[in-house]
Amino acid sequence: MKRLFALVLALAGALVFAGQAAAEVDDRQLSRIETIVVIYAENRSFDHLYGMFPGANGIANATAAQKTQTGHDGKPLAQITVWGHDGKADPKFPKLANGPFRIDAPPVSRSLGDVLPSPIHAYFHHIEQINGGRNDRFVAMSTVGAWTMGYIDGSVMKLWTWAKDYTLADNFFMGAFGGSFLNHQWLVCACTPEFKNAPEAMRVRLGADGKLERRPESPPAEEGAVRVFSAGLGGQITRDGFAVNTTQPPYQPSGIPPAPGGDLNLADPKGTKTLNEPLPPQTARTIGDTLTAKNISWAWYAGGYSAALADGRRPPGEKRKVIYSREPESPIFQPHHQPFNYFARFAPGTADRERFLKDGEDFVRDIEHGTLPQVAFYKPAGRFNQHPGYTDLMSGDAHIAGILEKLRKSPQWPRMLVIVTYDEHGGFWDHVPPPSGPGWGDRWGPGTRIPAIIVSPFAKKGAVDSTSYDTTSIIKLITRRFDLEKLPGVREKAGDLTGALEFR
Repeated sequence: MKRLFALVLALAGALVFAGQAAAEVDDRQLSRIETIVVIYAENRSFDHLYGMFPGANGIANATAAQKTQTGHDGKPLAQITVWGHDGKADPKFPKLANGPFRIDAPPVSRSLGDVLPSPIHAYFHHIEQINGGRNDRFVAMSTVGAWTMGYIDGSVMKLWTWAKDYTLADNFFMGAFGGSFLNHQWLVCACTPEFKNAPEAMRVRLGADGKLERRPESPPAEEGAVRVFSAGLGGQITRDGFAVNTTQPPYQPSGIPPAPGGDLNLADPKGTKTLNEPLPPQTARTIGDTLTAKNISWAWYAGGYSAALADGRRPPGEKRKVIYSREPESPIFQPHHQPFNYFARFAPGTADRERFLKDGEDFVRDIEHGTLPQVAFYKPAGRFNQHPGYTDLMSGDAHIAGILEKLRKSPQWPRMLVIVTYDEHGGFWDHVPPPSGPGWGDRWGPGTRIPAIIVSPFAKKGAVDSTSYDTTSIIKLITRRFDLEKLPGVREKAGDLTGALEFR
């Protein structure tokens, strides 16, 4: 009965949306939007947060095959186990039935205010998890096993209310397979960085079957939780020289400190034992370049940026207190979440760096003064970005909802559009296969479905938008609205987010 009720709700939502979507948005209408704001949170799949959202394509719509996880032998797992990062079954968690489960309900009963485990979310792991669209290897290809199948009743979130009041996109996919580093690049350039001369230690190890090379100590096939050679920071670079997993920026703030006696603005080109070498400065064309070329104002605002910049410029022997630091007063700044800091155009000392890369406090000030640029990207500091493993869900929920309240009170609000979305799935399962085929799929993605909320006076109210989108849809919307040069990596069949809009 519950499943039937959920299907009726989903159908009703789809019918409501279909009626609303009858009229296409034209460029004259779109020109009424003067300010576009993108808020980029961290590491949550759609089913993980919004799988219980009324009218959305949620967990109730997943088939038995989509829910059932298989081992590396292709056979369904008898049960699923939460693994610790030490490669052992975590005794804090019970054995679970094969399939998705509530994190915030018995028998797991975890608080969403706690810092909870973080599944691996890496490029090659993710491709195997999706398994050609079957989505049945998430447990087997996760460092934490069963935890990747966890989801919550998201109605406790403040952002859930924003989604109910405006438009929730339930068919929005992360732009690239893998993790935060690559998906931040796809947000700004729809491209994958190059590192043709990367050392062998940074390159992925693949077997003859093209999959990740397994370690001999991997658990038996029926238990999942594979161990591979290219885990953690291994396998950062493809065999043909593309950076797909977390690689550090060449400029401060970087996870790599300056070289002894070297320029404090730069990361040591020799790298470190744990982080390897920094990525060479990139030269691909970004959305920032195309905006600048048309004299459209824009900025990348990052929480904790000013503090991290000072922290990054410490001599290499000094302990850092901001970058990747989890000390109580640290914003937990993540350098690999700052995509423009990888590009030569924004190198230290350039006018464009000073002009376009800003601190989170600048963002709040500009909101309140009504001086936001025409396009604003906002990256919350690590403490508020909702990334599992080093922060909790609810702190970020409150922070982002607070930003939305400030935006709604801003003098610019009447002609503003805000997109709240996530960089990637964080290793969490979702039942919907990513789009594939001509005009959609390529070697880089798109990956798993993620939440996206469109908040604006021009957004449909109380709607679920099931148009097919991915991260490059954000670039497509900005490009269309401001008549910019098109970036080649933007996917042809991805929508431009206008399906979520209506103009009266």
